[in-house]
Amino acid sequence: MFAAAIETEGHRCLHFRFRLTSGAMATARGLGCLLTLGRWRRGLGVAPQSRAFVAVVPGVSQVDNKSDFLKKRCHRRHPGILQLSCVRLPQALADAAQLLLLESSMPITEKQVQALTSYLWSRHLPVEPEELQRRAVYLEKKYLENAVLVLAPDSSKMEEKLHEAVLRALRKTTYHWQELSYNEGLSLLYMAARLDGGFAAVSRAFHEIQARLPEFQPKTLMDFGSGTGSVTWAAHSTWGQSLREYMCVDSSAAMLELAEKLLKGGSESGVPSVPGVFFRQFLPVSPKASGSVQFDVVVSAFSLSELPSKADRADVVQTLWRKTGHFLILVENGTKAGHSLLMDARDLVLNGKEKSPLDPRPGFVFAPCPHELPCPQMTASKPLACSFSQAYHPIPFSWNKKPKEEKFSMVILARGSPEEATRWPRITQPVLKRPRHVHCHLCCPDGQRQHAVITARRHGRDLYRCARVSSWGDLLPVITPSEPPPSPAQDPPES
Repeated sequence: MFAAAIETEGHRCLHFRFRLTSGAMATARGLGCLLTLGRWRRGLGVAPQSRAFVAVVPGVSQVDNKSDFLKKRCHRRHPGILQLSCVRLPQALADAAQLLLLESSMPITEKQVQALTSYLWSRHLPVEPEELQRRAVYLEKKYLENAVLVLAPDSSKMEEKLHEAVLRALRKTTYHWQELSYNEGLSLLYMAARLDGGFAAVSRAFHEIQARLPEFQPKTLMDFGSGTGSVTWAAHSTWGQSLREYMCVDSSAAMLELAEKLLKGGSESGVPSVPGVFFRQFLPVSPKASGSVQFDVVVSAFSLSELPSKADRADVVQTLWRKTGHFLILVENGTKAGHSLLMDARDLVLNGKEKSPLDPRPGFVFAPCPHELPCPQMTASKPLACSFSQAYHPIPFSWNKKPKEEKFSMVILARGSPEEATRWPRITQPVLKRPRHVHCHLCCPDGQRQHAVITARRHGRDLYRCARVSSWGDLLPVITPSEPPPSPAQDPPES
């Protein structure tokens, strides 16, 4: 004998007590199946009209075959597949990095590399002055209300004690952000820790553009916060035949010197492996009222998080956008902090009212979002980071033997109209493949998230096969009518 409580929609509890028999077990299993079926139906879009229309609906959604890819290639190579195979550093870059570490007077150890990697990954954004002021006022009010402090006869002493108590509390609860100063030693350590992972993340972003727009052949590129120059190497590997100018901007002179040595094979007098690379220590501020030189591709990889305030990040993003001719690529760590930072930059560009005299074209999101609406990951009850993963072969040090995974967040903004981009749902989590069905977590063009369970019987063989061969970060080539089909069980409208 046991008791089970089932809570109804009216928050009433019905208590059932029955004997554990085979018939009761069958009834319980049937009830569980009905509840599970109801959850699946809600997950698949069979929901009340108040919910937004999802992207994958049984019997309605179908494969987007405008390019007639089903006749030209197998499902395993459908046009939404964007995942790169395991990325490897160019041999010249890997050799130069190993040579610089061998010749360095400051030995780099595995423990140091792991410590810097962990520190960079766990880093939060600096707390804004307004937020600090708000916390201080709250703590002061709380201390006064709870009479935590012993009131002194002298009011000046009481204020001093209150001030000290608030400062102590702020130091304990506030993240202490510090600006990193990259000297020669730290630059070399950063190269050992982040050169290969940064190259993998940026390569994946470049591949997104190349795979979807193979006709795009950029001639100029600017890299803000260029660091060791991994963006230059990744761009050369992707568009080396068309790129003629690479502008690398970094505030650290030591980083610029290291990046130049890597280009020259680890020495100061070698021939650069990538021609047309120029280095600058400061980002030129473009006047808003006049035009400025634009670059076909502008990149900021793991650099916006190094700026001390939200206002500084906004100024940099606006400057980078004015210098963007076609694509602005922003990459950060695949954490909540990194994703939040990118969403702020995305909204700043999309909602920007200023028009550049040189290029008045508006901006839209090329990737990863299939829409310009608020990010559903950020507006969820439990916000999640929209991140992706790219496998890569690390620099072959003694402790780097096995392939690794780089987890990162990115946003690619483009000039033009959103109609120019393919708006298919984006797969935002690893695809779960089960017998005769596939679980896909999607970010849909209507700005909503969807957990779709796709089967061949309910969704069609082509869509099922495309979903089964897709991976985290791919696009699912599916289209759905803008209006849901009428449901026979709909409630009549209220009069």
